[in-house]
Amino acid sequence: MIEMMVVIALIMIVLAFSIMAIQPALKQNHVTEAYNTTLMALRQARDFSVAQRQIYFVTFFPLVQPNAITITQGSTGTVTATYFLPSDIAFDVEPNIPTSPTTFPQTPDGFGVGTTTIDFDQGIAGGVKTVIYFYPDGSAEDAVGNVNNGVVYLAMPGFIDTSRAITLWGATGRLRGWHIYFNGAKWYWRQQ
Repeated sequence: MIEMMVVIALIMIVLAFSIMAIQPALKQNHVTEAYNTTLMALRQARDFSVAQRQIYFVTFFPLVQPNAITITQGSTGTVTATYFLPSDIAFDVEPNIPTSPTTFPQTPDGFGVGTTTIDFDQGIAGGVKTVIYFYPDGSAEDAVGNVNNGVVYLAMPGFIDTSRAITLWGATGRLRGWHIYFNGAKWYWRQQ
């Protein structure tokens, strides 16, 4: 009987260590899923626009739980796709991420100052920062026709090490993904 209790105790200890070891991987998996969903939605809208020779726009809903992304056909207003981030991930800017667009460590592609969760319409005014219009030539503009450069941040709130970012170069529609890393003194962004 004592031997069985010792075996059960050892199994419980191993199980506890296994659960603690797997938690960081699960956390990173959820953030990667949200990152892939966001990147896919942006790419899909751009691809629809180019293939169908019509305007499509992407709308981010950062205050809707769960955070949502919609793709809408421009001329009809028909929502063609809706995506949701995992419930524990949000469009989120964590404290202590880089905030300088010019000096190391800098914001992804030097866009914004790292304080706005969805930060499109870089350097211009008048558009809506949470909406991107993709045109048949592959470019991205805002609601008033300005080239729409910007960045969207994702993270598990409260965990800076889960931060991801996606940048958009409006003139070409090029999308770039970013992951945050720690170099021993500062957090910095590195392209994925």
